[in-house]
Amino acid sequence: MWRLASNFLGKASLSRKPHSLTQKHQFLVFFRCIYNHSASRPSLSIWRRKKEMGKEGLMAAKELKRLQSNPVRLDRFIKSNVSRLLKSDLLAVLAEFQRQDQVFLCMKLYDVVRKEIWYRPDMFLFRDMLMMLARNKKVDEANQVWRDLRREEVLFDQHTFGDIIRAFLDNGLPSKAMDIYEEMRQSPDPPISLPFRVILKGLIPFPELREEVKDDFLELFPDMIVYDPAEDLFEDQEREKDREDE
Repeated sequence: MWRLASNFLGKASLSRKPHSLTQKHQFLVFFRCIYNHSASRPSLSIWRRKKEMGKEGLMAAKELKRLQSNPVRLDRFIKSNVSRLLKSDLLAVLAEFQRQDQVFLCMKLYDVVRKEIWYRPDMFLFRDMLMMLARNKKVDEANQVWRDLRREEVLFDQHTFGDIIRAFLDNGLPSKAMDIYEEMRQSPDPPISLPFRVILKGLIPFPELREEVKDDFLELFPDMIVYDPAEDLFEDQEREKDREDE
């Protein structure tokens, strides 16, 4: 669209004659079309936009980290200061704490965000929280977030399900991963093959669970092939697991 505009402008600028009223009208119509085209595009989810922290957000983040060992003062600061932050700063602080794996503070801000007047349930908020909790092996907190997700009737797409399940598998939480897998199987979103392949790869250290998912995969996609790892890979991983248990 913008290439067409530049071409149009380039041709017009080469003309030695002054612009006529018709040419001006053409310019006006052309740029109005461009503006309407841009305005009609759906806005990006607030959870997917780049989150830049302002001065107020930086100060709040620093104070939250300082007060986290003092529950009374922390809650007082959240009520008096954090709840007054601009939306952009609040989301930026939450995103930064997720990056730093500050589980306790993330859960505090997660509650604050969901009480804001502008809050609308969004898949990406819950995805980011669950991925962070999986990295930190926090099953109880993940269960709480999942209960909230269901209560707010948020639905994950199949790709997001696959990513979250894989995160729990990669962090040694197969039980929670399979709980979420059952939710995925009951989802109204039509199944697609790629998330299953992501999950099957993450299940290599858990051969029995992998066989269950493999059966589901072949039932759903009978014309597709699952490439199994060599048997000695399973044996090596079993030995590694036994060594860790000892």
